[in-house]
Amino acid sequence: MAVRTSAVLSVRVAAAMALVGACLWPLQAHALFDDDEARKAILDLRQKFDAYKLEVDAKLSRMAAESRDAGSASQRSLLELSNQNEQLRAEIARLRGLNEQLARDVSELQRQQKDVQAGVDARLKQVEPSKVSVDGVEFSASPEEKREYDAAMELLRKSDFAGAALAYSAFLRRFPGSGYIPSALYWQGNALYATRAYKESIESHRRLVSQYPTHLRTPEAMLAMANSQVELKDNKSAQRTLETLVRTYPQSEAAAAGRERLSRLR
Repeated sequence: MAVRTSAVLSVRVAAAMALVGACLWPLQAHALFDDDEARKAILDLRQKFDAYKLEVDAKLSRMAAESRDAGSASQRSLLELSNQNEQLRAEIARLRGLNEQLARDVSELQRQQKDVQAGVDARLKQVEPSKVSVDGVEFSASPEEKREYDAAMELLRKSDFAGAALAYSAFLRRFPGSGYIPSALYWQGNALYATRAYKESIESHRRLVSQYPTHLRTPEAMLAMANSQVELKDNKSAQRTLETLVRTYPQSEAAAAGRERLSRLR
């Protein structure tokens, strides 16, 4: 803008000088043949031209200075804008870094929360009851309850009948209201039978028959009771037990076996 303004003024000055020159030429030609008035007019015109030229030069200098000042101000504005832009970029980079760090922190907190929740769930599983199904009966049992019953069953499977009998006895004392009770009574009676503790075996099976008459293992417990009574040479009691078995649970497999044994006892 400043350059264009200077160029326009230069053209105007050149035009003015050309105009003055054109005016001076006839006066100069006339001076060769006129008197002193013509020379005076020429001098006056030259003085006016010189004054005009000085005024124009002053205006040009002033406008050039203003243009330089405007250019300097523009450069300062551009520099300030550039600095502000760099500061803004730095702030954006800082905020982006904070955002990334925050995302990492949130991810770590979520991972820790999941670990804590997993630990809590694991601990709850160690104490919270869960659904189990044994001998056709579904019930809730605590992890400790299930663990001790399974341990007694494992001893029985290993043919450690004395150890299994003790384990079932401890279980029955510790968990008197457990859903495992009828099954524990049945297997305890069998373990005792295997150790030839027939009276104790009869007592365990009798408790099952008395307290849980509808349980799946009850007919088998009655058959086992008769076997223990036979071992004790108490055939009359064995016969009564088998007759009750056949009468009460006629469709059971234990009743079918009981009929065969009754025929031998009679």
